Amino acid sequence: MAARKKKHSFYDFSLVSIIVFMLCFGLVMLYSTTSYEAQLQGVSPTRFLRSHIFGVLLGLLGMFFISLIDYHRWQKWTFIAYLGSMVLILLVLTPLGKSAKGATRWIYIGSLSFQPAEFAKIATILLMAYLIQRNTKHINKIPTMLRILVFIVPIAVLIKVITNNLSSAIIVAGIAVIMIFVATPRYDIFVITAIVGSIAIALFIYKLDWFMQLSDSFRLGRVLAWLDPESDPTDKGFQILQGLYAIGSGGLFGKGLGNSVQKLSFLPESQNDMIFAVICEELGLFGACSVILMFLFMLWRFMVIANNAPDLYGSMLVIGVMAHIAIQVILNIAVVTNTIPNTGITLPFISYGGTSALFVTAEMGLVLNVSRQIKIEY
Repeated sequence: MAARKKKHSFYDFSLVSIIVFMLCFGLVMLYSTTSYEAQLQGVSPTRFLRSHIFGVLLGLLGMFFISLIDYHRWQKWTFIAYLGSMVLILLVLTPLGKSAKGATRWIYIGSLSFQPAEFAKIATILLMAYLIQRNTKHINKIPTMLRILVFIVPIAVLIKVITNNLSSAIIVAGIAVIMIFVATPRYDIFVITAIVGSIAIALFIYKLDWFMQLSDSFRLGRVLAWLDPESDPTDKGFQILQGLYAIGSGGLFGKGLGNSVQKLSFLPESQNDMIFAVICEELGLFGACSVILMFLFMLWRFMVIANNAPDLYGSMLVIGVMAHIAIQVILNIAVVTNTIPNTGITLPFISYGGTSALFVTAEMGLVLNVSRQIKIEY
């Protein structure tokens, strides 16, 4: 008589390992990138590192506790999180909001600060997973897709209008679209939309001079800097060129950890949006490809967990997190390499920012909890 197989819970230690490794790598690169700038400001070389470590530790703590909470319990908090995210965005208009670098995107409570847009990304993932799970039978119908997507419009609009943060609004919208794309068996509407969008972008670039005559928007200026950074008089053209110099001077194996020249006050936002350029300069093509491979490995683990999730809701939660990480990584690297116009998007797990580290690490708790509820037989 054959032995009876037992079911055991699955826990993705491979994903945990890559998360911890990426966070540690980010701390190393952050110290390498910010120590000189900190000394110029007359503070300790570890000033930025210590601030970031605080967010990382809170994120790891949040990841651990969230991984222990049954992900199905988040369903009853979905609309509270949805409404709460919009309230938090509106709070930047109150005395709690604070401007920095020409934008009001942060809420300050005492010495602590965070960007409501980061919470909005998690709220979007929870909401889309809940709505898709509730509309499974009709998800292939265009009216159902549009009815679900319309819930995301208020969040994206508030992020863009209130905080003037177009990049976060794009990420929120991208998460929603990708989750719908994965959930529905029909792709014709997405193919048509992609074709129309590509034509519209091509026409926009072709007629850019005409658009520049109608408006002097700084976003149009970013497109101009993208097309010809050498002739652009703004700091965006300068930032693009310095980033490309960093990438080109890194060679195959780089100048060595800590030996970047561009981070010495030449490359603006080297610790945030442009940290990938510093990685390329110090660790070369080998280091850059290694970072990309680590992100690909992480996305692969997400796919494995999503494909084996106990139900559609769990699968959609993981797909939402995967979409968030993938969009942010692709856009950040595309900006640094001047593949797309400049927009402020950080590199997950690596760029400076306690808020970003806290929320993106907490998202990993959702994925790990889904993985814990996968049953394997042996």
